[in-house]
Amino acid sequence: MPALEPLSPAAARTQLEQVVDAASTILLGKRDVLRLAVSCLVAGGHLLLEDLPGVGKTTLAHALARLLGLSCQRLQCTSDLLPADVIGVSVYDRNDGSFRFHQGPVFTQVLLADEINRATPRAQSALLEAMEERQVTVEGRALALPVPFFVIATQNPTEQVGTYPLPESQLDRFLMRLSLGYPDRTAERELLRGSDRRGLLATLKPLLDTATLQRLQASVDTVHLADPWLDYLQNLLARSREMPALAHGLSPRAGLALLRAARAWALLNGRGHALPEDLKAVLPAVVTHRLSLRGDGQSPAAVVEALLSGVPVP
Repeated sequence: MPALEPLSPAAARTQLEQVVDAASTILLGKRDVLRLAVSCLVAGGHLLLEDLPGVGKTTLAHALARLLGLSCQRLQCTSDLLPADVIGVSVYDRNDGSFRFHQGPVFTQVLLADEINRATPRAQSALLEAMEERQVTVEGRALALPVPFFVIATQNPTEQVGTYPLPESQLDRFLMRLSLGYPDRTAERELLRGSDRRGLLATLKPLLDTATLQRLQASVDTVHLADPWLDYLQNLLARSREMPALAHGLSPRAGLALLRAARAWALLNGRGHALPEDLKAVLPAVVTHRLSLRGDGQSPAAVVEALLSGVPVP
């Protein structure tokens, strides 16, 4: 397949802001979160939405899939979910005496894994290869997943009954972790007076298609990174490895995730070059779920703030 032509930064911004505007009609008062979520998907990353039940996590995932023009399947995670329920299963066909593989919900462009931390670790692990390699292995055969492939997972706070914390290896495969939080008073009043948000989902029209999304992803790769910007990123990584509050610092994979997310954020703002402000904007969403705290009572948000304040901006 020939390489797709990247869009100009101005054209990319127009396309992406249209998606954010449309999603804002469904999820009220959450424009900043929506911009981060769109940046995550344009960067080619998986998205984890963590918050209390009932604040719009699943609605957001459905809205993004519809607006981006992608096929979507929903996987409701429960404690009795099996890996075969995710990947698929081979069924014996008596007519020809052979086994036929029936694809699971992972064979889609957007897999919405709802309440992922209610699935057991064994079921959660079924997604590891899919998220990292964009393929699954069945009976020794590697089966490619559709392109593009995203996992948008929702999870409830781990202190709730019946949840299994995601292992660090799986958390690391999510480019961003976002929290919606409660709406402000104005947005909540409009929500109470307006139509049901799930009903409004059916009115959304796709604003992009697969080819346009791939062109946008190709545009992310063209965003220029100056040497002082890369120095700033490396200084942040090095500083995290020296902080007493952390058991260990940010990994090189975390650095690559920050680089990719910052490029997407710059593109969303219509620029063909990344600024330090782009890195600062995406850093909390990219690193908070990757931090390994020593347990001295500091929150991930406080550690991120200390990290940013401890490294001079070029």
